[in-house]
Amino acid sequence: MIYREAGQFKTSYAADQAIFPILQDRMLVTLGILAAFVVPPLVANEYWLQAVLIPLTIYALAALGLNLLTGYAGQLSLGTGGFMAVGAYAAFKLATAFPWLNILVVFGLAGLMAAMVGILFGIPSLRIKGFYLAVATLAAQFFLVWLFNKVPWFVNYASSGTITAPPRTMLGVMVTGPQATAPVRYVVALGVLALFALVAKNLVRGRMGRSWMAIRDRDIAAEIIGVRPLRTKLLAFAISSFYCGVAGAELVFLYLGSAETLAFDITLSFLVLFMVIIGGLGSILGSLLGAAFIVLIPIFLTNAPHHLGLALPVALQKQIELMVFGALIIFFLIVEPHGLARLWQIGKEKLRLWPFPH
Repeated sequence: MIYREAGQFKTSYAADQAIFPILQDRMLVTLGILAAFVVPPLVANEYWLQAVLIPLTIYALAALGLNLLTGYAGQLSLGTGGFMAVGAYAAFKLATAFPWLNILVVFGLAGLMAAMVGILFGIPSLRIKGFYLAVATLAAQFFLVWLFNKVPWFVNYASSGTITAPPRTMLGVMVTGPQATAPVRYVVALGVLALFALVAKNLVRGRMGRSWMAIRDRDIAAEIIGVRPLRTKLLAFAISSFYCGVAGAELVFLYLGSAETLAFDITLSFLVLFMVIIGGLGSILGSLLGAAFIVLIPIFLTNAPHHLGLALPVALQKQIELMVFGALIIFFLIVEPHGLARLWQIGKEKLRLWPFPH
């Protein structure tokens, strides 16, 4: 009986159109965000921060960007890794060329660079869609990785061919570089994710989001009623690539420290796509849940045999992990094709009716 909106009267349009109109939702989300910012830096050890929570927030941001493009605008893309690479290399060039730039400004400018590249490779979406568009964005993935491999200017002519995040401070605290602590990098990554998730939620609730969904569902009918396909699709590619570019910059500056093009290969594009599909297409929460599923489940499967007292060879354990992981993905897609976000929504609906039959 605690999850009810009975007695919560809305006296304005703003209250009725709030992101979380129910008081219990607002309280839960507020407490969850506060706990995410406070508890892990104080309680979690170096392994959980560095190997789990930091990549989770970064991948969630990339999945959020891809979900805006694929889930809301209906434009299938396999070039996420390439757009993340644009953001990473742009951030590296900006940070080394302009050492006085604030690191958050560097991330934003890197995202703008990725947005411009996304617009360029989004032009084919005006003529093709579906599988053919996926192939076109796949070509963008391979071309961008090849470009960063072959042009030494992008790595400042380093013989190793890698980019390394230079040390940078913000408000007197080291944020990037070898001296930056895991709690600080986690808080920065989480802050960026929270801000961008809020922006994305408002985007999809507004005119732009409705235009994306109209193009996704009925593109010809959407054009007839006044939605402009050129502007709508290119905006979707630009904003999605912006998110992915910022995530790519964070991947190098806040997580890996240094990277080469292999970190942005086609595997990364498929990984982010799986996050979106498992979490739920057309759902902001689904992007976060999908990223958590993809990051946490392999860790659980790796540690499960040890806790069960089973001594398995490493190679066999890895193969079993891949098999179980793939089976879980197939199971979720069969049981609930709309992803984990739909399961969460069903659970909330049942809780609102409990204990009455439904």
